[in-house]
Amino acid sequence: MLSTYAAYQLTTQNIDRSLGIVKNDPMVGRETEYYLENIGNIKSAEEFVNDGRIFQYAMKAFGLEDMNYAKAFMRKVLEEGTDDKTAFANRLADNRYIEFAETFNFARYGETATTFTRAQQGTVDLYMRQTLEENEGEKNEAVRLAMYFERKAPDLQSVTGILADSALSTVVRTILGMPEATATLNIDKQIEMLEGRIDIADFQDPDKLAGMIERFSAMWDMNNGGGAAEAEVGLLFGNAGATTLSADMLMSLLTR
Repeated sequence: MLSTYAAYQLTTQNIDRSLGIVKNDPMVGRETEYYLENIGNIKSAEEFVNDGRIFQYAMKAFGLEDMNYAKAFMRKVLEEGTDDKTAFANRLADNRYIEFAETFNFARYGETATTFTRAQQGTVDLYMRQTLEENEGEKNEAVRLAMYFERKAPDLQSVTGILADSALSTVVRTILGMPEATATLNIDKQIEMLEGRIDIADFQDPDKLAGMIERFSAMWDMNNGGGAAEAEVGLLFGNAGATTLSADMLMSLLTR
């Protein structure tokens, strides 16, 4: 049975082939066809959240599936945009909301917000990558975590961004050998602990990032009994039990 790191390399070293398999899935094809045919017709944040297939496709693309239920929350994200520093998305520590509001920027572009490449093919590309990561997670959850970390870590600006994302925080805790119980500590205490042990700039260094992923993979296998272990970390990506934690964490980090 492959180790986590070997499985991660097998998928990522031929990423075009891996994504091609995802694109050929009939269900993925149907949802993508609907999205591309209809996204350009969406003229407002209200229309966006009220078209279930469009909304859920976009939410999945940005790794926000666990917030599908929060239409009022997401409408506020979209309607306020990002240009004003006090806009709702800018007050959330999780950068996924800023990325979402930038991609579908009704506040800035009004009815033309969905006509740009980033809102159309750009979102499709993200959806394919997200689906690939989910598929790999069904075989080995740690591979999904490693792929997600590889994709998201370079954009981190502070340790609050780590703590606002339960998947990233799991990877970082594993790398540092920190017990899971630290996730239950006071947020300020967690920030203090991480700031004392990591340099955010390291996440932008490809060599250091690769070393972190290799260490995470080895530590995960050691802690969970091999490359195929599927622990409860699956909850971090939107299954039952994660939603409340994610929402509470985000709200606790507002205005930081």
